[in-house]
Formats: sequence, C-alpha cells, structure tokens
Amino acid sequence: MKPEPDPLSKEAPAEHAGRNFWTLGLVQITIRTGWIFKTESIIMPVVLDTMGGAAWLRGFLPMFSRAAYSVSPWLLSHRFNQLKQKKWGLCTTICGMSVCFGILSIFWMIAGGQAATWMPIVFLAVYASFFVCAGMTQLGFGTLQGKLVRATRRGRLMLLGNVGGAAVAIVGAAVLLPSWLHSGGGDFHWIFACSAFFFLVSALIASRLVEPIDKTQQQPQEGVFHFSESWNILSEDIAFQRVAWVAFFFGTSFVLFPHYQALGHARFEFEFSDLIYWVILQNAGTAVFSLVAGLLADWRGNRLVLRLLLLGLCLLPPAALALASFEQFGKSNYWGVFVLIGLSPITLRTLQNYTLELAPANNYPRYLSTLGLCVAAPMMTAPLVGLAIDYWSFEEVFFGVTVLLFAGWLQTLRLSEPRQKASAEVITGRLNVES
Repeated sequence: MKPEPDPLSKEAPAEHAGRNFWTLGLVQITIRTGWIFKTESIIMPVVLDTMGGAAWLRGFLPMFSRAAYSVSPWLLSHRFNQLKQKKWGLCTTICGMSVCFGILSIFWMIAGGQAATWMPIVFLAVYASFFVCAGMTQLGFGTLQGKLVRATRRGRLMLLGNVGGAAVAIVGAAVLLPSWLHSGGGDFHWIFACSAFFFLVSALIASRLVEPIDKTQQQPQEGVFHFSESWNILSEDIAFQRVAWVAFFFGTSFVLFPHYQALGHARFEFEFSDLIYWVILQNAGTAVFSLVAGLLADWRGNRLVLRLLLLGLCLLPPAALALASFEQFGKSNYWGVFVLIGLSPITLRTLQNYTLELAPANNYPRYLSTLGLCVAAPMMTAPLVGLAIDYWSFEEVFFGVTVLLFAGWLQTLRLSEPRQKASAEVITGRLNVES
C-alpha cells in the first residue's frame, strides 16, 4: 500500500511545476506593472479629485472597488469551479480588466480632462466594472495557484510576483509617468492606456499555463445557495472563522486609502509631479516587504507573517497623522506613509495563501470568495468615512481605524498553524503504512 501524498501539496502536480511557477510569476509581474499606473491610494483618488470630488465621493472608490472585487467571485465561484481548465477563465477576466481601462482612456480623451457633473458617475461605473474583472482574476489566480503550486512554494511565488513586478513597474513609472504627471495636471488617458496594454500582455502569458483538465465538475448553484454555503463554511470551520475575523478587521485599512494623498495635499500642497515618487516608493515598499514575507512564509508559515504584517499596518494611520503634524519634517518624509501602504497587497495575498492551506482542494474558489467578502464588508462604510472626514477631521477617523486594525492583530493570536496539522497527518500516514 502506498503512503498518501503530502497534504501540503494538495493538487499541485510535479509535471510542468517549474513552467507553471514561472508563468504564474510573470502573470503577477505584468498585472502589477499595469497596476502601478492606476494605484488606488494615489493615482485614482487624484483623478477623482480632478473631477471635483469631495472626501465623501472619494469614499466610493474603496466601496465600489472592494465590493465588486469580492462580491463577483462570491457569486460566480461555482461557475468558475465548473471550468475544466481554469486558465481560460483567468485569461478572460484579465482581458476584461484591459477593456475597462481602454474605455477609461477613451473617456478621458473625449472629456478632455474638463470637470463635469456626469464624469464621476461614469468614472466610478467603469471603475467598479474593472474590479468585477479584477476580483474574478484574483479568484482565478488563487485557484490555479492552489492547483499548480505546492503550499511550501507559494511564498516564493508571492515574492517573485511582488519583487519582480515592483522592479518592472518602478522602471516603467520612472520612465513614463514624468511625461504624464506634471505641475500643470495629468495626461490620464495615456496612463489608463498603459494599464490596458500590460493587462492584455498578462492575459496572453496566462494562456501559456499547462493545466490538467478537471475530470469532476460541480453543478452550479444559484441564489440563496451562495449565502448558505458561505455561511456553512463560516459557522462550521472554526479555523476559517478565525481568519475571517482577521480579514474583516484588515479590510478596514482600505477605507483610508484614498485619503492619505488627500491628507498630504491638504497639509503640504504637493504637486502632481510628487505623485510619481509616492507611486514608486509604495511599490518599492511592497517589493522589500515581499522579499522578507515570502521567504518567511515558506519557512515558518503564513500565520507568523500575518501577525507581523498586521502589526505594521496598525502603524500606518498614526504615522500619517504624526508626519502631517510637522511642516518641514513631515513634508520631507511623508513618502514613508506610502511605503507602509505597500504592506496591504502582501497581507491580502498572505491571507489567501493561509486560506488555501485550510481549504479542501475541491473547494478553493468558495473559501477564497468567502474570505473576499469578509475583507470587503468594512468597505461598505467608506462613503460614510469620507463624509466624517468632511465634517470632522482626519484625526478622529484615522484613530478609529487604528483601533480596529489593532483588534485584527489581536485576532491573529488565535489562528492555528495548518502546517502542524498537515505534518502530523503525514507522519501518521507513514506510521500506518509501515505498520
């Protein structure tokens, strides 16, 4: 009798493992390169401000983006799971991302950058559509990662995508953005077109994955079954229930994303050209943090990495407020805020990798989409957060989010370590075989 396979490997086949690892890494790199030209914490809020948006209107950016990003995978995860080869679903959704930014580029050229009352509505509608595609892309990537990459190599895949992606993205931003972001304003149509181009390249790369065909297919479930199945996961899987609370509190960090650049502009009156350095430094921060987090996750597990990342994010709002309180020192060092924001994408990916280790191999999409809902839930309050900043000040709102992030860090202390259980199962299986 043969021993059971290592549970850490789940479905990951040995054949074509190297090719798939590098292909998925290149998919991440090209998506990240396109993403730098639409940075949620810097570029997109500035675009909305250019249209005359107030803080409450900026609040719709995280609400629309994260709601679309999380609800679409939740509603469509069964459809995605039915695909015999998930890579074609991934290619389709990345192409959708490219189309959305192609539309935004045309929209900005037609509008000529002139503010009008209808512009924020159209902009937010296309932006939400983009995140529907981005959410499905994240679901597809996570599912393929779980299917094709061993658990003990996923940290290195995250490292490759974030470090390699940041390096390429930073070079691209440094070369191209100075021509498009200047003291007089921004040529956003070129920025949007550049994002569309890199997303299209990423879709072409994803088509080169070597993926075995799934033989067993689940029947699609509609309507209330989506809620029922997610509720069953949350109520019955205690280990996932704990990480869901971590995800919920982590999600509160996104409501402040559009307001960090607004705080800096309000206190220091930065120019458009300053945004280039913020974008570059944010991506550099992601690269540096990924280098440590990826290797540490493969070595010691994702639980420890989550604890460290959440602790770093707890420092972000108070650091922004502290720097904004000092005129000269704060203006010279406000870039540090955007370096810390670089922790967010790594935290999200680490949450997903942790969830992949908890989830049954045939139910990755449902677990990942339920996790996404937990992250997105706090974003429904984002317009109210913006309204609170309009009526009160940055200080009260930033302090409140800091408290919630600290509560999330406390929840990480309750997390179990899936690899300890997996290792115990392997040892037990081997002992049974030997006996």
